[in-house]
Amino acid sequence: MSLRTPLFALSLAALAGPALAEEVNVYSSRQPELVQPLFDAFTAETGIAVNVAHVDKGLVERLSSEGDRSPADLVMTVDIAKLSQVVEAGVTQPVSSEVLAANIPAEFRDPGNQWFGLTTRARIVYASKERVADGEVTTYEDLADPKWQGRICTRPGTHDYNLGLMAAMIEHHGAEYAKKWATGLRANLARKPEGNDRAQVKSIWAGECDISLGNTYYMGAMLSDPEQVEWANSVRIVYPVFEGDGTHMNVSGVAMTKSAPNHDAALKLMEFLSSDEAQKIYAGLNHEFPVKPGVARSEVVASWGEFTPDSLNLMDVAKSRPEALKLMEEVNFDG
Repeated sequence: MSLRTPLFALSLAALAGPALAEEVNVYSSRQPELVQPLFDAFTAETGIAVNVAHVDKGLVERLSSEGDRSPADLVMTVDIAKLSQVVEAGVTQPVSSEVLAANIPAEFRDPGNQWFGLTTRARIVYASKERVADGEVTTYEDLADPKWQGRICTRPGTHDYNLGLMAAMIEHHGAEYAKKWATGLRANLARKPEGNDRAQVKSIWAGECDISLGNTYYMGAMLSDPEQVEWANSVRIVYPVFEGDGTHMNVSGVAMTKSAPNHDAALKLMEFLSSDEAQKIYAGLNHEFPVKPGVARSEVVASWGEFTPDSLNLMDVAKSRPEALKLMEEVNFDG
């Protein structure tokens, strides 16, 4: 088993048992513990080894600099903007697969078959059980209302998750409205935007704010962590909607690189990730929503209630991301 760079040396050394004839090399921005069980299940089923390099930043730049010599077969990342960026950079290739087409609905696939969604997540509100009444949070637009002054916490506005929400606001209402909304939201913050989504829930638990923006799956992560379960139990999940539409959604996904030295094995992994088995692993381990129709959410995720997803096309959200970043910087959201 040979690779053109030593990037996967640690992963290779960790592989137990006899050498495997086939392999797939993955660049992943996802935390290793979130994806390794999927790869272990794939290897157990197919005998194909999966070597992973965790690339949190500079994914596009790395693939571009490596060019045709890149050892990577697949990229796995979160957020429609990041998926779109790797496609626009010309470092991926289209994939034709009846399995992927059957398992993944069209709204979670690139029209040119360059990227494929694997899970979805909702950008929701965590609300204090003690200080926020049922029905008090209704829409995203309402978060700019002065009634929330000093009551909201969030991670930086220039983070991909919040830029996705801002881009969706632009698509729904236009740039001028979105800028006013961001200005109003900023005026309602209890403190400077900082930390991750879980840190915002900790702030609610500590009484520093009453509501925060966050992704759904962090609730599952907190409930699984003895140090954070108390934070999780201090809040409830609320699914706000855009006026006249639904709750903002985003995806995690996979794309095949342009070089893909192990094309056939990589395609097998992509198809496996869309299968019932892998989708159930995602649902149970990562607390995300499966993209494959008919695969149930985990019991924990189902307990958070039902909601109506926003009808916006994810490619439209990605298209407005640059404008979203520009507006967030203009209002000095993180200042």
